[in-house]
Amino acid sequence: MNELTFLPDRTALEAVGLRARHRRREALRACTFRVPAGRVCALVGPNGAGKSTLLALAAGLRRSSGGRLRVLGGAPGDPAVRPRVAYVAQDKPLYPHFTIAETLRMGAALNPGRWDQAVAERLVRQGDLSPHARVGSLSGGQRTCVALALAFGKRPELLLLDEPMSDLDPLVRHGMMAALMAEAAERATTVVIASHILSELEGVCDYLLLIADGRVRLAGEVEDLISVHRLVVGRYEDVGTPREFAAHTIVEARTTGRQLTALIRPEGPISGTWEITEPSLEELLLGHLRAPGAPALLAPSAEPRMPASRWAA
Repeated sequence: MNELTFLPDRTALEAVGLRARHRRREALRACTFRVPAGRVCALVGPNGAGKSTLLALAAGLRRSSGGRLRVLGGAPGDPAVRPRVAYVAQDKPLYPHFTIAETLRMGAALNPGRWDQAVAERLVRQGDLSPHARVGSLSGGQRTCVALALAFGKRPELLLLDEPMSDLDPLVRHGMMAALMAEAAERATTVVIASHILSELEGVCDYLLLIADGRVRLAGEVEDLISVHRLVVGRYEDVGTPREFAAHTIVEARTTGRQLTALIRPEGPISGTWEITEPSLEELLLGHLRAPGAPALLAPSAEPRMPASRWAA
């Protein structure tokens, strides 16, 4: 079994004991994690887990109720940080009476010195849109393309995306995701993308932040997190958990007929006649989502590094 690795890097997001309330309930509960700069991070969790709250906090649009959050080394929403961050919310607010061309001109006016017209226009073309079309006449998926063009035209160091592809058809979603990842790779942009489409995150995201019930359950490099888990499958007709698993951390175990499937974090060799493989990213996520009480795991790369003196700044 491979050990979790530690790679020195700059930091895009860093939280310690972060808390936030939504109406009368706690949306985030003592969240602690770190997202290094330059990663494409999947932000995953069930509805109501706190994903949108976390993105809004990072964008400086909401205030926390406790703990600390640093964005690109500064406070969320700080004048020195805000120009370096782009945020696309689920509702993708745009001015309906503007044409696409006027919307991009607005983006240029609001981001002097940073705006990249060529990138914005390229993403509009990727969506097969006319620059003369009015935003109010566009479908939900087409408005998504415009919102993403605005976000990338800003040339952000950190791009926060809240369910950005949910209203795109599969073919357009695939093309737009490829275009976004190409732009992000070219500029080493850190991307944090909240999504329910687990199968499309594999091969795109290299970092993972899994939140359930307002708490961080998994955080770290995707390869590292996968490498410390095993998917164990085999025939099993007894009641309860196999004795061979007693020495290991069991994330989830399910029996279908006479077959047992378990997601395990082994503490050594797994004895018995089992088929043992590394889980896919989707299998890893589904296992943890089905078992919210499983022990949390932060890889070394996800552990906060900021000195206490800087947290107080």
